[in-house]
Amino acid sequence: MIDGHGDDSYKYTRPITVNFSSNVYSRTDLTELKNHLCRFIQGKDGELSPLSSYPEPQPYTLEAALARKLKLEPDEVCVTNGATEAIYLMAQTFRGTRSAILQPTFREYADACLIHGHPTVSLYSLPAERERYRLPEDIRMLWLCNPNNPTGSVTDKAWMEELIRCNPQVCFVIDQSYEYFTLQPLFSAAEAVAFPNVLLLHSMTKRYAVPSLRLGYITGNAGLLSRIRNNRMPWSVNAVAIEAGLFLTEKGVPHSLDMTVYLDETQRLRARLEALGGMDVWETQTHFMLVCLRFGKASALKEYLAEKYGILIRDASNFEGLDERFFRIATQTPEENDRLVDAIAEWFQE
Repeated sequence: MIDGHGDDSYKYTRPITVNFSSNVYSRTDLTELKNHLCRFIQGKDGELSPLSSYPEPQPYTLEAALARKLKLEPDEVCVTNGATEAIYLMAQTFRGTRSAILQPTFREYADACLIHGHPTVSLYSLPAERERYRLPEDIRMLWLCNPNNPTGSVTDKAWMEELIRCNPQVCFVIDQSYEYFTLQPLFSAAEAVAFPNVLLLHSMTKRYAVPSLRLGYITGNAGLLSRIRNNRMPWSVNAVAIEAGLFLTEKGVPHSLDMTVYLDETQRLRARLEALGGMDVWETQTHFMLVCLRFGKASALKEYLAEKYGILIRDASNFEGLDERFFRIATQTPEENDRLVDAIAEWFQE
């Protein structure tokens, strides 16, 4: 899906000053990373700039660094050009596999499956314990996002373990791109690798608020990842992204979010929106939330906020199972969150 994601500020004549449409916290302090990358691009005295040379044909160095940090072997980590490349690579590698997708969720799973010939079925719930955790017999691949985009829900870890054990015939693709933004227990990379039928997807883009660099990685069984690497084109991850990944793996980002405080602010924002009336705000276990208008269209609200206030939200009507009433927002600073609530209140009045 080329069009229809969030972060589409390029469509508006008025500058966007507050962006709720992308699930990235826009106020992350990237000063040290920017300074480091400027020095990297400049190059050492007497040497050519790294911009004048090809990057590693495969991002071996970053894979090894991540493996050390995660206490894995390098062949159990596959770095990609953002999580989206990982999704398409997995669909390509297992072309034609009968897949199930837990909906509503990120559209790229279905698009990747369509392109690579997966017969696909949508699921809106998964088997409960009384059903002995068994998935439909013909399913061989299950795609789910955890925490889920756009609902903000988290699937219970212990329950997921039983589901995986009871369905050894299924390859589980679990997208944990938002794993940093919840306090609920999730699989660690090492726990995922211990399963022969699990591929765990991670996003440095989301974790460190660097979407333009495109950095993601898969952790999983070395045999599965070897098959995926066979489909990864050379130089898919550029040298600046690799260097950023190495820096962030070693040093992280200074003044990173206090997640307890940030999620408390998410609940405060949710309560303020609910108090307005006129919409239902879904419960969330992460930093973004799904909202359903009781009247009006999300697209109209989006246009109003962007053109009058320079505030951008995500029209969520193109998620399967949702309709024109739905939008999604990601929590920003308290002051920006209050601006959003006040602007929506004004739209209701008008």
